Amino acid sequence: MNQRFRITRSMQEQNVEQSITLEECKEYFASQPDFTYAQVLTVTGTESTMSIDGDFFMWKHDNMEVPFRLYSGDLYVAISSEAVVPKMIEIATALQADIVEG
Repeated sequence: MNQRFRITRSMQEQNVEQSITLEECKEYFASQPDFTYAQVLTVTGTESTMSIDGDFFMWKHDNMEVPFRLYSGDLYVAISSEAVVPKMIEIATALQADIVEG
């Protein structure tokens, strides 16, 4: 099972803008060559296909695609590979946010 993390500003009392906005994410991820934006994430299993509506910033790395989902002012990501950890830290740093498990 993958571990899930949240990139958030909710723990920062001094930060006036605690929510990470869609506009802010679109601007940041547009400057990243290995990211694309999608409003639907499609997950295909052995017996079914599921589509999830939302705001997803898809990271392409090697042969995998990792979704970073913006939801209620936070970005969520599941650690499916060790390569995701430094990317998650890079994004949190750029957005001046913290990383918490859950």
